[in-house]
Amino acid sequence: MSPLLVIAAIAAATPLAFSADVAQSRVDKLSAVDLFALADRARAAGHADQALVLYDALARDANADVRAEARFRKGLLLADERRLAEAAATFRALLDEKPGAARVRLELARVLAQLGDESGARRAVRQARAAGLPDDVAVLVDQFARALRSTQPFGGSIQVALAPDTNVNRATQARTLDTVIAPLTLSRDARARSGLGVRLAGQGFARVPLSSNLSLLPRAAMLGSLYRDSRFNDVSASALLGLEWRHGGDRWSPSGGVTQRWYRGAPYARTISGALDWLHPLGRRAQLFVHGGAAASDYRLNDLQDGGLFDASLGYEQATSPRAGFGATLSGYRQTARDPGYATVSGGLSLSAWQELGKTTVFVNTGLSRLEGDERLFLFPDRRREWLVTSSAGATLRQLAVHNFAPLLRLTLERNSSSVGLYSYRRVAGEIGVTRAF
Repeated sequence: MSPLLVIAAIAAATPLAFSADVAQSRVDKLSAVDLFALADRARAAGHADQALVLYDALARDANADVRAEARFRKGLLLADERRLAEAAATFRALLDEKPGAARVRLELARVLAQLGDESGARRAVRQARAAGLPDDVAVLVDQFARALRSTQPFGGSIQVALAPDTNVNRATQARTLDTVIAPLTLSRDARARSGLGVRLAGQGFARVPLSSNLSLLPRAAMLGSLYRDSRFNDVSASALLGLEWRHGGDRWSPSGGVTQRWYRGAPYARTISGALDWLHPLGRRAQLFVHGGAAASDYRLNDLQDGGLFDASLGYEQATSPRAGFGATLSGYRQTARDPGYATVSGGLSLSAWQELGKTTVFVNTGLSRLEGDERLFLFPDRRREWLVTSSAGATLRQLAVHNFAPLLRLTLERNSSSVGLYSYRRVAGEIGVTRAF
C-alpha cells in the first residue's frame, strides 16, 4: 500500500492535526483491520468522503482479499450516498477480478434497478444464480428477483460513435437493372456509397406509480446516422406512452405512440403503433420475452407504400455462467401496402452470445431472415424473394474506462440476396464509440 495515500487518508479522517512524521508512525502500526475500522467510524460519523479515501488506499493493498473487501465497501457507501453510477462502476470493476462473487452481483443488480436499468439488473441476478448459491440464499434471491423493479422516477441514456460504413444507403452496386421496359441505368447516388458518419442513440423515460403493481411509463427515443453528405442522413424519433403491470415475476407492458423518420433531412415516414410485451422468468437463469405489435405507416414520398405493419417475436435469454450467456429470438413481420408489390412477409432467427474476459466483454450476434413480396413491382419481372444474413462482433474495453464510460468497438457485416437487383447489397460497417462501464 502507498504510505502517502494512507497518510493522507488518516489525516483526512482524524480531526486533530499532526505532522507527516507522526502520521507515518501511525501507518506503521496500523493493520488493514485497523484501517477498515477507521473507515467505518468515519462513515458512521457522516464523513463519507474520508471513508472513501481510506477505501481507495486499501484497494491498493498487496493482499487481494483486502483489495476486494475495500472495493465492495466503497461500492456500498457510494450506493448509500446515491452516487449510483460510481457505485455500479465500482462493483463492475470488482466483478472483473472476482466473477464468482454472487453478493457483489446482487448489489450491482440493486444499483442498476435504482438507475432505471431493470433489464441489466435482471441479467446480473441471473449471473449470480449461475455462480451457484446455497439453498437458503437462493430462496432470498428468488424473492428479490420477483420484487425487482426500477425505482427511478426518470432516467435515460445516450450513445455516440464514429461509424465508418461501406454502404451507407444499403444500395446495390450494380450500374444497370433489368426491367420489363428496358435496362435501367442507376445514378451514382442510387448505388452503394461509402462514408464516415456519426451514430447517435438516446432514450429517456419517466415512471409514474399508479399502484403497488402498476405504473404509467412515458418514453422518448432518438436514433440517427449523420454524414458529411447530408443526403444520406437518416434520423428517427419516437414518443410512446405505456403501462407497466407486474404480477409475481411477470411483467406486462402495453404501449402506443408515434414514430417520425427523416431521410435526407426531409420527412420520410410517420408510423402510429401499438404493442404488448411480456417478460416471464424461466427458472433461475433464464427468461422469456414475447412481443406483438401493429402499426399504420404513412410514407410521404410514395402513397403506394402506405399500409399496415404487424410484427411478433419470441426471445429467450440465459446465463450459462457468471461470465457468459446467450440468447435467441424468433421473429415474424408482415407489411401491407396499397400496391401489392410493396407488401411483404418475412421471418427470421437471430442468435447472440457474450463472454467476459477479464475487463473486456466480447459479444457476437448473427441472424438469418427470409422475405417474400406479395406481387412483383411494375418495373421488375420478378417479385421480391430475399435472404438477409447479418453478423456482428464487438467488445467493451472496461480497462480503458474514464468517468464510468468505456470504449466500445463493433464490426457488422450484412449481405442481402434478392431476386430484384435493386434490393441486393453488401455492407461492412464499424462503430467506435463509448458506452457505460457497468
